[in-house]
Amino acid sequence: MNPEQLRDASMLDLFALEADAQAEVLNAGLLALEREPAAAIHLEACMRAAHSLKGAARIVGLDGAVRVAHVMEDCLVAAQRGGVVLGAAHIDALLQGTDLLQRIGHPPDGNTHWPELAGKTEIDDFVARLESLLDGNVSAAPQASPEPLPEPAEPVTSAEPASEPMPATTPDQPVQHDLPGQQERMLRVNAEQLDRLLAMAGESMVETHWLRPFGNAIQQARRQQMRAIQALDGLHALLDSPDMDASRLRAALADTRQVLEDGHDQLTRRVEEFDQYDHRASRLSRRLYDTALSCRMRPLSDGITGYSRMVRDLGRTLGKRVRLELSGEQTQVDRDILERLDAPLAHLLRNAVDHGVETPETRRAAGKPEEGCVSLHARHNAGRLVIEIFDDGAGVDLDALRTAIIRRGLAQADTAAKLSQAELLEFLLLPGFSTRETVSEVSGRGVGLDAVQDMVRAVRGSLKLSQQPASGLHFHLELPLTLSVVRALLVEISGEAYAFPLGHVLRAVTVRRSDIEQIEQHQHFRHDGRPVGLVSAAQVLQRPEHAQEGEAVPVVIIGEQDRVYGLAVDRLIGERVLVVQPLAQALGKIKDIAAGSLTDDGTPVLIFDVEDMLRSVEKLVSEGRIERVRHGGDEAVQARRKRVLVIDDSLTVRELERKLLAGRGYDVAVAVDGMDGWNVLRAEQFDLVITDVDMPRMDGIELVSRIRGDARLMQLPVMIVSYKDREQDRERGMQAGADYYLAKGSFHDAALLDAVRDLIGEART
Repeated sequence: MNPEQLRDASMLDLFALEADAQAEVLNAGLLALEREPAAAIHLEACMRAAHSLKGAARIVGLDGAVRVAHVMEDCLVAAQRGGVVLGAAHIDALLQGTDLLQRIGHPPDGNTHWPELAGKTEIDDFVARLESLLDGNVSAAPQASPEPLPEPAEPVTSAEPASEPMPATTPDQPVQHDLPGQQERMLRVNAEQLDRLLAMAGESMVETHWLRPFGNAIQQARRQQMRAIQALDGLHALLDSPDMDASRLRAALADTRQVLEDGHDQLTRRVEEFDQYDHRASRLSRRLYDTALSCRMRPLSDGITGYSRMVRDLGRTLGKRVRLELSGEQTQVDRDILERLDAPLAHLLRNAVDHGVETPETRRAAGKPEEGCVSLHARHNAGRLVIEIFDDGAGVDLDALRTAIIRRGLAQADTAAKLSQAELLEFLLLPGFSTRETVSEVSGRGVGLDAVQDMVRAVRGSLKLSQQPASGLHFHLELPLTLSVVRALLVEISGEAYAFPLGHVLRAVTVRRSDIEQIEQHQHFRHDGRPVGLVSAAQVLQRPEHAQEGEAVPVVIIGEQDRVYGLAVDRLIGERVLVVQPLAQALGKIKDIAAGSLTDDGTPVLIFDVEDMLRSVEKLVSEGRIERVRHGGDEAVQARRKRVLVIDDSLTVRELERKLLAGRGYDVAVAVDGMDGWNVLRAEQFDLVITDVDMPRMDGIELVSRIRGDARLMQLPVMIVSYKDREQDRERGMQAGADYYLAKGSFHDAALLDAVRDLIGEART
């Protein structure tokens, strides 16, 4: 690319940036003008935005954009002068022009010649329509027909935040944006550098805590020196007795006393200086951390740009007039949370427009304004971000909801009739649940509020639903302000410290051993009138369990609704505020662990992934492998059963092999594909692996190769069970390192059990 082309590419990127910035101004202003067509402040802001885009397009040489911006400017100037009264048709056309300018700035497939080629007809049609409107031909305006809206977003499973479109500048180059009424110099910070800065800030906070024990030691030395002076005074008094003449000794003791006094004075000054340093260092570390953290904080308005336009356009698509009312847009929130909230907030707003706000006719009959209102309010409360979304519609028909619950077999009729409003609304959060009988472009597929709840949980937040009589559904979201700091409950398990994020802890209690009940093979205790399953945290983590002494067991209760379990720990240490340190990506996903941190005294601590831990507990329960919480006096653990890991993406095959092996006394775990199996193998110990070949994410051949390349696992016996029974398939599996190859086509119970016995023997060691 020659310098001229490079310059042109850079200029096009700058135009795209300006088009995005000015589009925000136009969208906000035009939506305001739809309610107040003669509002001078909004007319002026929109006219200036169109004028700026026209000038920028002329400099870059985008003639199509010049024509679009020019005719938009003419329309807005005419409205300023009173020659045109902006109606719905004008607003629709001007919004269409705004979208067209952004599309010119970001041409489809990156084709910079799109405005002159494929886009020329669209530009010509738009200019002709808006000019016709200016001539008074309202019928020439296109009817509002927004493009089909995308499906509600699925839950985000990747740990990486979505990347933002960046202008063509170097990573640390400042970018100047001239927005109407403000000039702000913005500096992009490299994410890795920022994470290192946060890590150093956390370490700095830890280091300051080492100074306080040092100061305490100095104080103790000072007190010890004072006692020495007092002892010398006693000796001096003894020497003053009448029967002892020791003038020279007295003089020496006086000199010694003077030395000690001088040392005491000096030590006192050092302590005072240390106190001042401690104060300064603590303030500095806090300022360093707060400043670094503020780099990650952004106003909520950065993440909800375009929501007002989305609500308005969706309402028109559904034949409704709806506006979005915002408050607290400048509330600060961590950028990672802001990015992850984009999809759930958009879905809740779509839900409010589609399900909540009624049609104009229905609202008019109910004595309401024809235009509905959806509200989004944000604020900080007790160190958390609170977002509330509600509408002024009729709300959820609870009788229809009960009927849908019964129809889907989720509850019996007599049970559904007794459910409270709060219990009924919780059903809306179930996967695949919808009150709609038919599917539309907007809703009815059952992909919705469960996805929202999953996204909110992923950032350690909570979602609650409520409804007042004859009012719209109210969504209450509570989220952490940042993912960089977490309030946690520290516990000790197998002699090591771990942390439960407080947002996922229902209660920390001590349970008397006499209150622990044995029901079938599981232990339970009662909490708030309901039985709670008791599980050893050491067993979940595959750590050696320490025998518990005393009459009480420390327990951390986690989960919600029907997924509530009590995890028995060695000791409850207390609450702490921890600086979250992400684990190295090379480690992959560590079972039950979300991140790491350091305590005040520098002790490393692992922070639990509570959702993952709940799944681990449920897996132990479903496989019948829950062990009794041990205490002093327990007998030795029974002889260990041999463990087999079954890996297959077919639920039928997995369950068949699991039951067959478990019935012969083997301890069986299962994994749903090669990647899941690899993660389990790295976290737990097994005597045998049985794997399929064709699986998503990682096939069986690659899994076997990884096992044979791992120093810890290379001697582990591996059996392949596959539908592929050709000789070349068998050779491929054996060459990868498998010890046995069994074809599913000839699979029968005896063949599998015989092969397992040949490889690892009988079930018990």
